Amino acid sequence: MLILNMKPLMSSDKNPQETPKPNPKACSRRQFISQTGKAGAAVSMAGGTSGWLHSNAFAQSAGERPERDKQSGIEVDLPCGEVPMSFIIDDSTPLVNLAHFAIPQFAEVFPNNYKQDWRSLPREIPDSFVREFAGWCRDHGVKGKYSVVPYPACVGWIDRDLPGWTKRELEASLRLIREELPQDWDFHPEMVSHTWVINTKTGRPYEERSQYFMENWRWTDGKSVDELANYLSYALQLLKNVDLPCEGITTPGGFGNRVLPQLSKASLESVRSVFQAEIPHYFRHLYVDERSVAPRVENVTGLDTNDPNCVVSIIGCTGDWFGGWDGLTPGSVDKLITADLQGGRLPEILRRGEPAIMVCHWPGIYYNGEKLGFRIFQEAVRRVERSEWNVKWMKLSEIARYWAAKELTQITLYPVDTSSQSFQVHLKAPYGCPEFTLKLPEYLSGKINSRPGSILMGSKDITPTLMRRISSDQPLNSGTWKVDGGVARVCFDLPKGESGLFFKI
Repeated sequence: MLILNMKPLMSSDKNPQETPKPNPKACSRRQFISQTGKAGAAVSMAGGTSGWLHSNAFAQSAGERPERDKQSGIEVDLPCGEVPMSFIIDDSTPLVNLAHFAIPQFAEVFPNNYKQDWRSLPREIPDSFVREFAGWCRDHGVKGKYSVVPYPACVGWIDRDLPGWTKRELEASLRLIREELPQDWDFHPEMVSHTWVINTKTGRPYEERSQYFMENWRWTDGKSVDELANYLSYALQLLKNVDLPCEGITTPGGFGNRVLPQLSKASLESVRSVFQAEIPHYFRHLYVDERSVAPRVENVTGLDTNDPNCVVSIIGCTGDWFGGWDGLTPGSVDKLITADLQGGRLPEILRRGEPAIMVCHWPGIYYNGEKLGFRIFQEAVRRVERSEWNVKWMKLSEIARYWAAKELTQITLYPVDTSSQSFQVHLKAPYGCPEFTLKLPEYLSGKINSRPGSILMGSKDITPTLMRRISSDQPLNSGTWKVDGGVARVCFDLPKGESGLFFKI
């Protein structure tokens, strides 16, 4: 029987149906400049449409954290002891090639920066390619995030009509996305249009044509949490209208870049309100330098209640080195991982033990029907498969859940029987998490390895079950443990609430 209340061995004594309302005062460039105190340079043109413009400093609040029994030496390992990988797809949506329709709208505001021959780009990325891509990824275990822009470049509404395509074609495309993708891909809105800001009272773009009324640039400057949450909720509701489940959002271009604390809170509030997601997440940042790309668990409250709150910021680790946001920029697989499997960005991140989350744009994966970006991605995946790295493909929501459990679960070591040196690890988790993996310090690993006994896992509500020991060369999965290189790892499905591991030696 598990003992759950002993002293530590080593420790110091909105309604989702409401239509979001825009800020009626936010209607001119002059007012925006006044609100922001004329601070901050204009968004760089190169980063404006990429979705990843970032500042060098985070201002988001971490929030609460549990007390940790640091002297015990017990650590939360990577899931199953493997490094998470994921693939973020931006600018995707049913049928519409966003680049074809968005470029002339960008050029209306920045005529000197967008001179691509958008008329030569295909207007459609066909369902046959979605099916081909999804099938190949499933065969190779690839998982990630697939954006669904709900009103792409103001062409049409995914929950109403898409001019240029029949109603039957739109419904077939949505059905394909609903049936083929959810197992391996999260869905995100990438705000409403990805171009012009929409007046949510009328469903029409605002009249002003400037960067202050484009989602990719300066509209979010000076916006409050409520204003942002209303706009995000409007986008989320559109995906809900077509039965696409959502646990997170992706920001288009520079959206939210100057209001990072507000964006974090608004993401939490809107995703919980519209979809009741337990652990909301958002994709705003991408780093290709020395900075950490580990997820950030933010705005944590209510850890001691039955209804905790947090939001997880997912961070990409690559640029779009596939085919570019416009489907006109050839990429290079060697920037991701070299032919000798040692160089490139992915091995660098995998060596760190941080999630290796690649980022692309859907028009570049299709690459005007030539599928150049897709072929680069396929080769990158094949090289990772041939490499020494043990990776675990995960959706963004799965990574967010694991990191929330990793950072917010209280872990305490207790003695059980001094004569037999048995011990227990007590866990208090605000969130359940599959394949939760603990790494034991040398002194505990040595006890288990030299005097093999049994490990039981259970809680007040779960009958303790015996965990199975596997050999060091076998992969961990839930309900197993092993000792490899003198280090013991234990993998199990962590329940929400209090539970424990009982080590009988």
